[in-house]
Amino acid sequence: MIGVQKILVLTDLHLRSPGETIIGLDPFARLQVALDHALTHHGDAAALVVMGDLTHSGKATEYAQLVRALCDLPIPVIPMIGNHDARAGFRAAFPDAPHSAGGFVQAITDLPTHRLITLDTRSDLEGLRGHAGQFCATRQAFLRDALDGADGRIPLVFAHHPPMDIGLPGMDGIRILDGAEAMITLLASHPRAHLFCGHVHRTISGSTAGIPFTLFKSTCHQAPLDLRSHDSTISVDEPGAYGVLLLAPDGVIAHSEDVGLNAQVFTGSAALPDATP
Repeated sequence: MIGVQKILVLTDLHLRSPGETIIGLDPFARLQVALDHALTHHGDAAALVVMGDLTHSGKATEYAQLVRALCDLPIPVIPMIGNHDARAGFRAAFPDAPHSAGGFVQAITDLPTHRLITLDTRSDLEGLRGHAGQFCATRQAFLRDALDGADGRIPLVFAHHPPMDIGLPGMDGIRILDGAEAMITLLASHPRAHLFCGHVHRTISGSTAGIPFTLFKSTCHQAPLDLRSHDSTISVDEPGAYGVLLLAPDGVIAHSEDVGLNAQVFTGSAALPDATP
């Protein structure tokens, strides 16, 4: 697929203040590993979408870490926010980031054959429900207009929270709870749309109401495949990852690349005779 445009995707960075960790991991160091790998191998990408939970606590010191990581990148960056972010802190760090009606962090980026639609699903509630997603009437109107105005382009829709259950009870309890049905109905009315989400810290693919969806892993810590627990905080030290979207003429192909594995790559005569996939 020579010449096909690429989009890079990072999600759930959970950056902390210098010296602070998550389950013993340094989120900034892990982000740098993912960024360096992505730009080394896919520096020709048209854009980088960062799908929220940019920080862990929404602190100014955490956003300063993010600005440090993303400054002077060779490709455009499209930032989003998640449940761990703070609107005020985000706006202070990224004053030029686009906003839609109501002050939501949402944007439309048109490419020759695809339209990137980045949504704001952050809730303004407190407590556990504050970690769940919201998709109010104002945000629904933005998505409706963005889909209807795609002008033949294939819609690629990015939301931090998934609107559907994905089989992990802990995370299903903090998906989009307010407005999920409206989002699914809107997407289902545009058969070529593809939904991308973060929040769950796992690579997952499937469909809901005929809508294909892809979830990407965090650059830092991951969620185990626990189909019973209602605890949404369980985390494991598995490799971070980033996404690579190949914008095919009739759709999109989504790849997830784990990083930090120090894996050997066998090519040509160096491969074992029976190593063909």
